[in-house]
Amino acid sequence: MLGIDSGLTVTKAVIFDECGRSLAVSRERVPQSLPRAHHVERDMDELWRATARAIREAIRQSGRGAADIAAVAPTAHGDGLYLVDRTASPLGPGILSLDSRARLLLREWQNTGVMEPALKISGQQPHVAAPSTLLAWIRDHHPERYTRIGHVLGCKDWLRLCLTGELGMDRTEASTAFTDVSTQSYSSELLELFGLGALQRALPPMYEPVAISGQVTAAAAAATGLLAGTPVAAGLHDVTASALGIGAHAPDILGIVAGTYSINEVVSNTPVIDSRWFCRGAVRPGQWNNMAISPASATNYDWFIDTLCASDRDAAAASGLSIHEQLSPEIAAGLARPASPFYHPYLYGSPDGAIASAGFLGLRGWHQRGDMLAAILEGIAFNHRVHVDALREAFPATEIYLTGGISRNPLIAQLFSDVLGLPVTVTDTEEAAAWGAALCAGAAVGLFKDVAADPRVMSGMRTKFWPDPQARAVRDERYKLHQQIAHHLRSDWEALSALEPSKQL
Repeated sequence: MLGIDSGLTVTKAVIFDECGRSLAVSRERVPQSLPRAHHVERDMDELWRATARAIREAIRQSGRGAADIAAVAPTAHGDGLYLVDRTASPLGPGILSLDSRARLLLREWQNTGVMEPALKISGQQPHVAAPSTLLAWIRDHHPERYTRIGHVLGCKDWLRLCLTGELGMDRTEASTAFTDVSTQSYSSELLELFGLGALQRALPPMYEPVAISGQVTAAAAAATGLLAGTPVAAGLHDVTASALGIGAHAPDILGIVAGTYSINEVVSNTPVIDSRWFCRGAVRPGQWNNMAISPASATNYDWFIDTLCASDRDAAAASGLSIHEQLSPEIAAGLARPASPFYHPYLYGSPDGAIASAGFLGLRGWHQRGDMLAAILEGIAFNHRVHVDALREAFPATEIYLTGGISRNPLIAQLFSDVLGLPVTVTDTEEAAAWGAALCAGAAVGLFKDVAADPRVMSGMRTKFWPDPQARAVRDERYKLHQQIAHHLRSDWEALSALEPSKQL
């Protein structure tokens, strides 16, 4: 099975055998474009070319022929916007979920009574990078592009179109903006609420994640090395795929993805609506995935490494070492020191929206790089706690499963346990989202009876971290101060945001 996982910076192809063992992983970086403030985009054709290269390389690495691949399924970052015209060609660059160009439009919706009806109909309030918000922004600022929209897609749906030539969107993706939370089907009432009624025709056919939505075309086979005619399942939103891949996509388990976004989710058998989370479609029909999210997680750590540790990172890579392992002792020392600085991880947004910005507080001349990294990681965990505390008010989850690149560091997994005050389980699944997609591919062609029929022996793949009472007490006091500071800074963030150029179209 081939699982494709396209994130915000890297697109991956991972080949698994029927027992869930990873046979090959190939990664390709996909450059982001930031043409102006608040705009975060990528070239859609280059995304496909990079993905095709990754697939070809994964097949080569696997040592198996392409004919052995029974099925393919994609997953990719959710939200954002990938538009094609009536010929199914890209209509401008893809817009990533880190984009915040529509922040003023969102504020207008907040002031004109759009948010509450949207919550009632769709189970969520639109956010700054929601497809609905971005489409309305394009309607207002680029009407000529708006009139040329042929089809509205998510990132993975664009890749599936490139693979199969077929248009479609799975139910987990459709529920990011366009579906009725009760019926889990497209809602014309919702489109009219957003002023997007003219785009009813542009919504693609909706599939279940495990449905076969096409086969690899001859052109895609030539580009990727796949066998023409290989079945391609619809796939799913990467948030859902990650939880499925670590065994957390089930009621009573709270799944956390510490990635670019702070993802915190729990499945329910009935829709539970609250403005603090999104109530979206789960993998199975008749279940809902309740997701509390904000663009404020490990991307802050990555930014620090890329911006301030680039020479160390490159030197480590040249020596065959990991920069993360090299920094781990510095981080441990920073976490152990009292009175370390605070960091609010709002480079791209916060639980309160796009106005907040990131920053250190309490930084002194004697602090070192490790102190700053420790503050960043603590701030990330604190931001997850905001969402976890909200979800636990409604859902009796007593287990937390954690995934994401930083979770592989035991120091950070322990930090999450101390901050959240609950046991945290990390599974030995390095490509969780790709495995979630592969489960859909396997179920689609009958290799598995169901997406939940994970063939791996999970008992030997899990490490559990328990909160340390003393550390828990320290983190709890620091969390209260962290949130108090954020509350007091709201007016200052507004003032800082006002310094930005007023015309950022």
